[in-house]
Amino acid sequence: MVQPTLDEQKIWTSWIENRDPEAGDLLIKKYKSLVNYHAQRISAGLPKNVSKDEIISLGMIGLFDALNKFDINRDLKFDTYASFRIRGAILDGLRKEDWLPRSAREKAKKMESQVEKLEQKLMRHATPEELADYMKVSVDDVYQTVQEHFFSNLLSINEQQDQDETDGKEFVIRDDRTMTPEQTAIHSELIDDLVKNIQNLNEKEQLVLSLFYTEEMTLTEIGEMLNLSTSRISQIHSRALFKLRKLLSSEVLNV
Repeated sequence: MVQPTLDEQKIWTSWIENRDPEAGDLLIKKYKSLVNYHAQRISAGLPKNVSKDEIISLGMIGLFDALNKFDINRDLKFDTYASFRIRGAILDGLRKEDWLPRSAREKAKKMESQVEKLEQKLMRHATPEELADYMKVSVDDVYQTVQEHFFSNLLSINEQQDQDETDGKEFVIRDDRTMTPEQTAIHSELIDDLVKNIQNLNEKEQLVLSLFYTEEMTLTEIGEMLNLSTSRISQIHSRALFKLRKLLSSEVLNV
């Protein structure tokens, strides 16, 4: 663990031992950038009706929770601990507020149906441009719908897992670090499938996915690195998800 400076130790001690409001304000100012970072990443897959301020407000709840529960004596960086709390608070808030309107859910369902019909007709995978032409919508509409649908499914998975953990299993001590043999086999198979599918993407799509999901860079940061606009990076990211959608939205989401 990186040791905090003497001033930081004083601030943390003042906050933990006395809940000093001034110390709390200083810590919030210091770590608010974490909220902005995760809010920007999560906002990338949300529809335009969800405001960035709303996401930041949910993230701040997670930051407050992290400050109240963090044990400075543990061998864990606060940045790491707070990131889990911030992301969790944002995702929980989005689930509770039903951020995706019924019209958007119906739109995603309709698009999946149209994709199947078009691909049966073409006898191959359809491109976003072909689907947009087939559905008489813009390519941007296709990209946005794919992102919303994918993110909505991820939220549904998290919600289902939360429910599973509490339904009649209070007496069970879960070992989240150890997978069952079946889970290990399925996980390994899915990773192999995902790697093969990613290798079929073009170089720029692979790079954007790697920087976004592995390096945890924001779309804006990726755009600055590649000398492209944020909207262009968002399009590349959405196009890559579109190509991977069958694996990501069926096999992975059914695990």
